[in-house]
Amino acid sequence: MLLLSLLLLAAGARAQSRYMTREGVVTFFSSSPVEDIEARSQQTAAILDLQTRQLAFTIPVKSFQFKRTLMQEHFNENYLESDRYPKATFTGKLTAVDAEALRNGGPQKVTAEGDLTIHGVTRHVQVPGTLELQNGRLVVHATFPVAPADYKIEIPALVRDHIAKIVSVRVAMSCETAGLPAAARP
Repeated sequence: MLLLSLLLLAAGARAQSRYMTREGVVTFFSSSPVEDIEARSQQTAAILDLQTRQLAFTIPVKSFQFKRTLMQEHFNENYLESDRYPKATFTGKLTAVDAEALRNGGPQKVTAEGDLTIHGVTRHVQVPGTLELQNGRLVVHATFPVAPADYKIEIPALVRDHIAKIVSVRVAMSCETAGLPAAARP
């Protein structure tokens, strides 16, 4: 949350170009011949500044909900070690955003480039997505692959065939215009 607060303060008086949410949705899906695994979080906090093209998001790892309680327990205790690594984060920049085209309507393809941190490991990634202004809100969609091995997430041999080597991550957010935080108001 500190990261999001710093971005809000750094953006100054550009409220009309900044958008944020605390209720973004992130899902991941792992498909294997043995079992499909899906989890969803609706607690993703994000801020995007269209003028500077900076963006950041953070997800409490324990906020991911699974269909089966046992999966959720294993995810938090054994794989993501959520007590030790409580958040997943992304900080970066949008590349080649045409703010004027965005204001004119319709989804705009974008790429976010930056640092994704999961399980205490940070990797530089490029994530394709779309932005669209709808009724004063910025709607964000992205889908990208994540390899658990890249983030030193160890899968025990006993269940290795149950979890895909590449997990599909989907982001869906509807962000409101962000005003100045109370601490930054004159």
